[in-house]
Amino acid sequence: MSSKSTVFYNRFSFLYPVVDVFLSPQKRLLTREINKMPHGQLLDVGVGNGSHLKYYKRHNITGIDTSLEMLNKARSSNNDRVKLIEMNGEDLSFYSGSFDYVVLSHVIAVVDDPEQLLLEVYRVLRPGGYLFILNHFTPKNWIRHIDQGFDYCARLLHFKSIFHQKDLKALSKLELRSEISTSISGYFKLLIFLKK
Repeated sequence: MSSKSTVFYNRFSFLYPVVDVFLSPQKRLLTREINKMPHGQLLDVGVGNGSHLKYYKRHNITGIDTSLEMLNKARSSNNDRVKLIEMNGEDLSFYSGSFDYVVLSHVIAVVDDPEQLLLEVYRVLRPGGYLFILNHFTPKNWIRHIDQGFDYCARLLHFKSIFHQKDLKALSKLELRSEISTSISGYFKLLIFLKK
């Protein structure tokens, strides 16, 4: 059964190149950090149209998404080095400990159950593996008021506008190794976690 987010992204996948213009600098930072890591098995959850996949340099990549339309766009622009699968990140069919790296790029605020997603990611990440989360987080500064005002529209667009890192309890199972602000306001962050 498709989630509301899946239906939304299937229907509006043609608009995603506009979103890419805005997110591209953040995704370049993300891939630069990942490319510093030794070669390994990488799972990109919510791979979308895959426009950023070309920036991964040294990993075996598996990308998943619930939107078949987004995956078709990703397939048309990526080579055989990337394995693309229709799958829900909240119910991964991979064996435990299958991946050295897991990427959640602007996906954690659009899934139905972020806690379940994080528990599944934790399960498939091998001990010593890294989780990369690139997302918006509602800061304590003036931007929180914009988030609050945008909340209703955000729900129509199937994402959570008001989003706090402290509310993600499953992250307590991991060790935060790095926190990089990708914007002056601190709204977007790249968080890098280690599974011990």
